[in-house]
This record gives sequence, C-alpha cells and structure tokens, in this order.
Amino acid sequence: MKGKIFIIEDEASIVQLIQHNLEKEGFVVSSSLNGNEGLKELKKFEPNLLLLDWMLPDLSGIDICKNIRRDSNFKSLPIIMLTAKGEEEDKIKGLESGVDDYVTKPFSFNELSARIKAVLRRSDPKVVSNELIFEDLKLDRTEKRVFRSDKEIQLGPTEFRLLEFFLTNPKRVYSRDQILETVWPNNVNVESRTIDVHIRRLRQSINIEGKKELIRTVRAAGYSLI
Repeated sequence: MKGKIFIIEDEASIVQLIQHNLEKEGFVVSSSLNGNEGLKELKKFEPNLLLLDWMLPDLSGIDICKNIRRDSNFKSLPIIMLTAKGEEEDKIKGLESGVDDYVTKPFSFNELSARIKAVLRRSDPKVVSNELIFEDLKLDRTEKRVFRSDKEIQLGPTEFRLLEFFLTNPKRVYSRDQILETVWPNNVNVESRTIDVHIRRLRQSINIEGKKELIRTVRAAGYSLI
C-alpha cells in the first residue's frame, strides 16, 4: 500500500487501465467519471494525489483544479493533468491553474507511473519510500519485514497492511471506516469488530516489554500511531 490516488476521467477504459495497474503497484485507487461528482468523492476519499482529465463533460479539469486550490484542506494536494492538449500554451495554462505535472494522451502506463512517483517523492516522500520509520519501529516494504528496536517482528498480511497505513500517517486519528476503506478497499463484508481484532493483534505483536505502546485508541474517534 503506497498511498491513495483518485482519478477524475470520463473515459472508462482509461480509468480501468490506470486503476488496475496502480493497484498492482500497491496504491489504493478510487475514481469518478465526471467533474462535479468527482469533486465530492475525492474530498471524502482524501487521496495523496489526483489524476485529473482536462476535458470533462460537465466541468473542466482547470475549473476543478481551481476549486481544489481554493479549499484550505486540499490546496496542497498534488495534481497531475491528463489531456490530449499538447500545445505549450495549454500546458502553461494548466500549470498556472495549480497543476503539478502534465501528461499528454496517449501515454504509456510506465510513463504515468514514473510521473506519479516523482510528484509523490516531492510532496510526500513516505508514500513511495521503501522504508517507513517511526521512533524505533521500521517497516521494509520491499522485503515485507518489520523491526522494533532492531528486533524482527512477525506479522500476518493484514497486520502488515495496517501497520504500513499507520506508518504513512503517524499521529493522525483515523476512524474505523477510514481504516476499512484503505486497508480493506474491496471487501464490503468486513465489520468494525474485525478491524478491532486486527488492531489488537498488531498491538500484541509490536509491543515490547519496557517500551511504550505505539497504537493509541481515541474514544469515539478511532486509532492512531501515537
């Protein structure tokens, strides 16, 4: 899991191709086929990056970008514009509206993936980093290994994803629903109590005698990594 990406693009075949390949790379992906609905959904989804089509049937990508930049909660959200417009003047217009990068159609997924990772490395390096570290806790995404105070900890796949999620968002409180959407994005049958069970297992695994507990329960709100 390397972070959350939202796509606003009206060509369903392009959305399916991008979403499939990004999910294979470990991203959590959601999308919308029109601008107005996409604006509402992305603010619920809280992505790490937005892929935005310029030409939409109801609202242009430029207008969406300007709307996002006026919102204090999302004004720093990285945006990559996807468009058939390749003229220098169009690119300048897109960049001046607040776009971080610009990919001209048709494009290869490898190019798009490289652009996404480059933008994320600038805006939020931990999203694409192979190692996540918080205090004495370290997670290696490549080798799928976890250490606390240099002692290796064995985790199941779900607990590994949970810890990865917390390590990319330390000190932020997340509700059970938010955890569910990210760690179990395609499983609608998971109940809140299932999340609690996995949190408890994760706590038991990473707790070390003489060391403080790193996962905090916030009454009526959810959980956070200290």
